[in-house]
Amino acid sequence: MKESELDIQRIDPTLYNQDLAPLKPSERNWGAFEIFNVWSNDIQSLFGYTLAASLFLTYGLNGWAVMAAIILAGVIVMYLVNLTGKPSVKYGIPFPVMVRASMGVRGANLPALLRAIVGIFWYGVQTYFASTAVALLITALFGVGEGSTFLGLSAVGWLSFVIVWLFQIAIFWQGIERIKHFLNWAGPLVYVVMVVLMIVVWFQAGSDLLPAVSTIFSADSEREGSAIGAFLAIVGTMVAYFAAVVINFGDFTRFVKTERQMKLGNLLGLPLNVAFFSFIALIITAGTLVLFGDALTNPADIVERVDSLPLTIVAALTFFAATVGINLVANFIPPAYDLANLFPSKISFKVGGLITAVLAFFVGALWVSLISQIGVPGFVNALGAIVAPFFGIIVVDYYLVKRQHLDMQELFSSAPDSAYYYVKGWNRRALMAFGGAALFSISTVLVPALSGLTGYGWMMGAALGGLFYYGLMLGQRPVVATSGA
Repeated sequence: MKESELDIQRIDPTLYNQDLAPLKPSERNWGAFEIFNVWSNDIQSLFGYTLAASLFLTYGLNGWAVMAAIILAGVIVMYLVNLTGKPSVKYGIPFPVMVRASMGVRGANLPALLRAIVGIFWYGVQTYFASTAVALLITALFGVGEGSTFLGLSAVGWLSFVIVWLFQIAIFWQGIERIKHFLNWAGPLVYVVMVVLMIVVWFQAGSDLLPAVSTIFSADSEREGSAIGAFLAIVGTMVAYFAAVVINFGDFTRFVKTERQMKLGNLLGLPLNVAFFSFIALIITAGTLVLFGDALTNPADIVERVDSLPLTIVAALTFFAATVGINLVANFIPPAYDLANLFPSKISFKVGGLITAVLAFFVGALWVSLISQIGVPGFVNALGAIVAPFFGIIVVDYYLVKRQHLDMQELFSSAPDSAYYYVKGWNRRALMAFGGAALFSISTVLVPALSGLTGYGWMMGAALGGLFYYGLMLGQRPVVATSGA
């Protein structure tokens, strides 16, 4: 039996639907360019820019060191996603099916549900950020005033938010191919606009720009703790920003033709992409200090203050497209798969997407008035810490316990003697490993006494999850695939 073929007669219908089934090699048409654009849209989204720019201002660290920390995070994430993406390239399965091998065919619902919750939160937040670009466009064209607000959003803000919310559903409903085409032009175009914005800011700032850059690079602002600690915190925060995609990268690589194409896309899309983009963010942030007296971290705010209607229109459309692009890929597709995994016979991929959109609407609506008050880095670290241990468990299980072999048929079987049934469908050892590691990783964000570890929560949670899992699984006989290996 081939890896992408299953014996339908032996499948448990509560574990299977067409969206979760292994994807045949002939049905995979993604290459390095598509993977590159996944990361391009992620990094170049309005939230991604805001996070990168805020890191230059938050830690009181030399600007060159901040850039180095961001680039190092890109290198680390590249290696992490190469590990989690490889199994899905080989077998063509999404994350919630892949995690059945370690958590159990029923236990996989836990990481799927938690990942869905994280995705729904991100979806709502990114929808809000994309709506700021639409609001900018409406204001530039029609000159609409702010007026009264509700939950921190004006009438234009609410209109823009609903427009973005509906637009994303319309794109998603047309399928993965439409999303791919959308990404393929949105990713490169936003780079063009960001470079133009950098040039415009540089030109208007004139000879005062370089001294402003030196100000950011001088690390004059106060900082608690050591420079090394700040450097590592920035690395950890940026890794945590990508954490949601790192965990379920198989949701995308199942569409990739070869492992080589995946790795090339990751190389171009992460360390190289991050290096160039962080440089652009630095120059623009320094320019805003000169032009406006404040270091602005939201590109929409910057464009609004740069008095150029053509640039405002083009930039608003581009920022909107880039933010919507990563939202569809990183925050719509994974929860859609995850929710479908909970009840495959009742929830399809599209229905899971609709559930995601409805729940995320309320998250985005509350972003300004409530969620954003904990701060951007804190929000990123908290969400990342929740799912961090699953990375270590998945990687250790696939590479060290299962020895890179999975039985596709068994992943869809709930027979008591099947390979991934464990105890009533749950791998209790994996559950214990997750609980112990998650308790620590989330504590680094929520417990004041551990505030010194803020920024490291994701990486430490992932490492502990893998370590605990390996220790608990020692002495267990490796499950080697009997078919589809």
